[in-house]
Amino acid sequence: MSDWTAFGRVDADGTVYVKTTEGERVVGSWQAGPPEEGLAHFARRFADKVTEVNLVEARLNSGAADAAHSLASVRRIRAELAEAHVVGDIDGLCARLDKLASLAEQKAGEARAARDAARAEALARKTSLVEEAEKLAAESTGWKTAGDRLKEILDEWKTIRGVDKKTDGELWKRFAAARDSFTRRRGAHFATLDAQRKQAQGAKEALVVEAEALTESTDWAQTAARLKDLMSQWKAAPRASKEAEQRLWERFRAAQDAFFTRRSEVFSARDAEQRGNLDRKQSLLAEAEAIDVDADPRAAQARLREIQGQWHDAGRVPRESAAGLDRRLRAVDDKVRHAMESAWRRTEPSANPLLAQMREQVAEAEARLNRARTAGDAKRIREAEKALESKRQFLKLAEQAS
Repeated sequence: MSDWTAFGRVDADGTVYVKTTEGERVVGSWQAGPPEEGLAHFARRFADKVTEVNLVEARLNSGAADAAHSLASVRRIRAELAEAHVVGDIDGLCARLDKLASLAEQKAGEARAARDAARAEALARKTSLVEEAEKLAAESTGWKTAGDRLKEILDEWKTIRGVDKKTDGELWKRFAAARDSFTRRRGAHFATLDAQRKQAQGAKEALVVEAEALTESTDWAQTAARLKDLMSQWKAAPRASKEAEQRLWERFRAAQDAFFTRRSEVFSARDAEQRGNLDRKQSLLAEAEAIDVDADPRAAQARLREIQGQWHDAGRVPRESAAGLDRRLRAVDDKVRHAMESAWRRTEPSANPLLAQMREQVAEAEARLNRARTAGDAKRIREAEKALESKRQFLKLAEQAS
């Protein structure tokens, strides 16, 4: 300021005055030199005030300062000007400060509104997180997913600021309670699951032990049915722990494989044997069907009996072939029997060759029964006994008729 006299003066005794619209006001005394230097001294003090106002204004406009703090600074400077020991345009600076006060009040209001909005948003976010945590604690059975989500909620919680201490403490208590509730419920679930798995492990161990005991069985049909039943029970049983389940399954499967592999080997050998028996019986059947029953019925009967003896000794054939072969052999037997009956009717009873042949058949049947008994084959014994009884009845009827 070059024209100090426009805003102040120094009288003859050194008293310094500042000029305002309200009149002059004493701001100090100057005895150290010319009046101009006195005015300059108090003008520099005014310039310091202007600098302070400039700084407040610049910080307020830039947004770097807190608006409420800036407003307090403006009001302080404005109040100080009423008694400030300065020389300068106090009225102009007061008007400027009044404008800055209005601006600061506006920005302070906006800041308060923003803080209130941020506080409300923070409160809403934390409330939402608490409610989500409480719902997970009460309802969720996706234990890993829910546990991971609770950790995420905690991480997000730590980033939220602005909720008042009391409300924040109350929300935290709810969140901590929800997390503890979830932890207890999850622990109870897995304790129950562990008990169930131990029970399942015991049940499956029993199935494995029974399956392993059946691996050497030769009662093929009954054992296969039982193993299939054990498999159904295995599938219906709850799962044991992962490690125990795998270990028991390997033992259970190995026992099943061992039995069915043995059965397959036995059946394959039996099928091969029966195919050989089939070839033998087909050959015998060809011989039987080639017998000339009309030329010599008695010789035909004797040959057929030989073939029948070899037929029984040949053993079993595949089931699908057995009925057809037996039917064809019975047809030959019927043909020979009819020829013998015709020959019998043409001879005297005392010379009846049919009776002799029937006695030979009885003797052959008795010999076949003895062979079956020696072999210890229960089925062949039953068949031989039945055949012998039938031939004895036919012989008795024939003898009575003759």
